Amino acid sequence: QVQLVESGGGLVQPGGSLRLSCTASGSIRSLNLMSWYRQAPGNERELVATIRPDGSTTYTTAIQGRYTISRDDAKNTAYLQMNNLKPEDAAVYYCSAWIRRHGALRSQEYWGQGTQVTVSS
Repeated sequence: QVQLVESGGGLVQPGGSLRLSCTASGSIRSLNLMSWYRQAPGNERELVATIRPDGSTTYTTAIQGRYTISRDDAKNTAYLQMNNLKPEDAAVYYCSAWIRRHGALRSQEYWGQGTQVTVSS
């Protein structure tokens, strides 16, 4: 079995920073696409950032220049560095990863349980 666990959420003042982590564990053969999503109350879940195995990244417009996604494959971990946070960034942040398990023919998508980010003075 494979699990994704996020951490690093919390309460921060506007203009502050947080660093989220997402660690995969279990029977992992390869870690492919990794992404961060967020969902605010009453809103649909939206894609925030994606990082590919080659390190290339994609960001949604609303957070470009403020967030940085990275990965450490030796630790099966993805990170989301969030700077200059705004009240509208408050949401539950979810990690998604496409993982190929040992013995599996293809990758499948796994999700973490989410971590709350609150931006308030």
